[in-house]
Amino acid sequence: MVPVIALVGRPNVGKSTMFNRLTRTRDAIVGDLSGLTRDRQYGEAKWQGRSYILIDTGGISGDEHGMDEKMAEQSLLAIEEADVVLFLVDARAGYTAADQMIGEHLRKRNKRSYVVANKIDNIDENLARAEFSPMGLGDAIPVAGAHGRGISQMLEIALREFPRDEDELEEGAEVEEVAEGQEAKRIPGPSEKDGIKIAIIGRPNVGKSTLVNRMLGEDRVIVYDEPGTTRDSIYIPFERNEEKYTLIDTAGVRKRGKIHEEVEKFSVVKTLQAIKDANVVIFVMDAREGVVDHDLNLLGFALEAGRALVIALNKWDGMTPGERDFVKIELERR
Repeated sequence: MVPVIALVGRPNVGKSTMFNRLTRTRDAIVGDLSGLTRDRQYGEAKWQGRSYILIDTGGISGDEHGMDEKMAEQSLLAIEEADVVLFLVDARAGYTAADQMIGEHLRKRNKRSYVVANKIDNIDENLARAEFSPMGLGDAIPVAGAHGRGISQMLEIALREFPRDEDELEEGAEVEEVAEGQEAKRIPGPSEKDGIKIAIIGRPNVGKSTLVNRMLGEDRVIVYDEPGTTRDSIYIPFERNEEKYTLIDTAGVRKRGKIHEEVEKFSVVKTLQAIKDANVVIFVMDAREGVVDHDLNLLGFALEAGRALVIALNKWDGMTPGERDFVKIELERR
């Protein structure tokens, strides 16, 4: 499973600068998802053979109202999604009440969290560590995100418990042919146990669950339900025509505790993880709604990951020939 790292902290501590530095070799893949994660940005990054998903969040100050309150709530959601939280603080400004509030929340959530003392330029590192030690989250990691100082140490600490990408490769993994001097991109091959892994992805309410049920509902299909390691996704091995497959069902959306009044929210992270773990991606779209920016973001991530891609235009029935032609043209154009 690809680890997820969230950058959290109060406003103006350097989270976006850190995000841009860590993802500088690859553009942010998914971001500004209208109505879902508008104030969070997702990117894919890699460090010393370890791929990870990075989340940039809005600031948390503790006195938010209106839109700022919604942004703070989204930052708390990012904490829930993450495997590791990098809690950025401003070494020049020192320890604040907002820092204390965020630190208390992280301790209650029992998340792997590390304090990152940013903007350490011209500041004694030992004094910075002492300044933030009352939060009880261990020694602060001194960095200067704008200049790249301390970044390697920070990533080594954050990713040390996760395997390198090659350690997770299954037998039969292939390597793309690339031009001399470029880095080879490894493509996971089907394992004997799981067969070809097929991820069913798409926005909420486009018919992913119906498609999964149809694929598994035939008499020739043998289904074995077992939970997957990717949070909120279910890995469903099945056999068809004596061939083994594994469906990665991301159709379910999850409730985020009491945040957003128990409204179920679509998890971008679980979809990105499913894409990374799959051999084939079936992207389900609602033909009646057409192509939206969020669809393009996820399609871009699947293509960037080098996965075989199938686009399924669902809810095709009931549309006129003219409407169908328009959807096809729009999809080809975009």
